[in-house]
Amino acid sequence: MTPSSSPDRPSTPPTATTAGTTPGGTTAAGAPGGEVRRSIPGNVVRGALIGVVETVPGVSGGTVALVVGIYDELINSAGHVVSAGKRALLGPDRAAGVKHHLGRVHWRIVVPVVIGMVAALLTVAGPMSHLVEEYPVTMRALFFGMVLASVGVPLRLAGGALRARDAVVVALAAVLAFVLVSIPPTTVSPAPVLVVLAAMVAVSALLLPGLSGSFLLLTIGLYQPTLRAVDELDLGYLSLFFLGAALGMVVIVKGLQWLLDHHHRVTMLALTGLMLGALRTLWPWQLEDRTLLAPEGDWWTQLLAAGAGCVVVLVLLAVDARTRARTGHGSPEELAGVESGRDDPQD
Repeated sequence: MTPSSSPDRPSTPPTATTAGTTPGGTTAAGAPGGEVRRSIPGNVVRGALIGVVETVPGVSGGTVALVVGIYDELINSAGHVVSAGKRALLGPDRAAGVKHHLGRVHWRIVVPVVIGMVAALLTVAGPMSHLVEEYPVTMRALFFGMVLASVGVPLRLAGGALRARDAVVVALAAVLAFVLVSIPPTTVSPAPVLVVLAAMVAVSALLLPGLSGSFLLLTIGLYQPTLRAVDELDLGYLSLFFLGAALGMVVIVKGLQWLLDHHHRVTMLALTGLMLGALRTLWPWQLEDRTLLAPEGDWWTQLLAAGAGCVVVLVLLAVDARTRARTGHGSPEELAGVESGRDDPQD
């Protein structure tokens, strides 16, 4: 299967094909069939960054995965884990099918990233919750700058020049996100069924740049209970939450994988719009019911915080660009990096 099989995917050079490449389906330019190498400590740090931002309402872990260059690999790997579970349950050829799909998971990326995420969540959840509560305006300004600087990432991955219909896709997604994040927060009792359903919704934000799992939990009313459960290691609550997250992953990841493979450009444009619209929730000056206010008080401090957030992301992008230049893994390979699994008829 080559990138040309996707109708809206920009054309890529022959070296970006997924057939006959590594288990993850990507190649490094100049090294046909060779896997893009990223250091294990570096992947732990990437996972930690994703874990940290997932505790912050308004910032998406998917955005960070895009910025640090592992988004396609994570989606591919999650898709193959889901397919392995499906083959194990339904067959046919259970052992061979499971071995095939698990063999295509980017374990060198996934395992360190998960370790970094869990470590960050266990160590940062409490302090981050405190910072967001004590310094809400400054923290929102900081993350506003980070997300704003990240908007260009999915736009770049869309490839090609923007056309009028592309702008329509971005605008519609931005309006949708703006409306969703304008819903006032609520507070509910963490009933078991609600915890499972909330986790299923929140995991979509981990996969979709522009949507924040923490923000969705805040809207549902389970943000503080979830952070408190992580901080206090409430295994009962966390078990229900992870069950919901696993169910949500099964439902969402294959659909997202299909969209990225068949409609990569439109999907990336929609993600750009989602990120733009979601900036509404990070506007520094707003009331608890999310009513927006004009800049006031020490606005220059918030401007500096937003600038610092921009700088952090730009530095990450610069480091990632140098890494890609060194390994030869660039935009063509990114555009071809998501596999549909159509080569597996029993998928």
